[in-house]
Amino acid sequence: MDRQDFNFFHPFRVRYSEIDAQSVVFNAHYLTYFDTAISEYFRHLGYDHQDYVKRTGLDFHLVKSLVLYEKPILFDAEIEVGCRVEKIGRTSITFVLAIFAKGEDTRYCTGEIIWVNTNQTTHKTEPVDDTIREMFEKFEIKE
Repeated sequence: MDRQDFNFFHPFRVRYSEIDAQSVVFNAHYLTYFDTAISEYFRHLGYDHQDYVKRTGLDFHLVKSLVLYEKPILFDAEIEVGCRVEKIGRTSITFVLAIFAKGEDTRYCTGEIIWVNTNQTTHKTEPVDDTIREMFEKFEIKE
């Protein structure tokens, strides 16, 4: 997975509170970076997640998270998280992510997040709304 595989990036600077005793980013913070990047990706596309939940009674539940650590990220590093939708199933959305050095091709890790669209009352899966599907497809299609 290379930098040019992404249309969207969200920047971070590693804070002291995010590093461990080895002076590298503690492993759990990678998922925080991923989660924040996905939220900002939605915002970038003009999607109002809170309105979706309120209007439909549906929300996305995390069912899989995967992080492949490649290089340590150190305190005060400037990084960018690339995020894109890899696949939209009937009820699920698969995001792929990668963390890069700011403005560079140096990759620190890759990851995958899978969400399932779920009715918040019955806790049963529901199809992904066509509007959401079209929004992602329009943004991700490279011509």
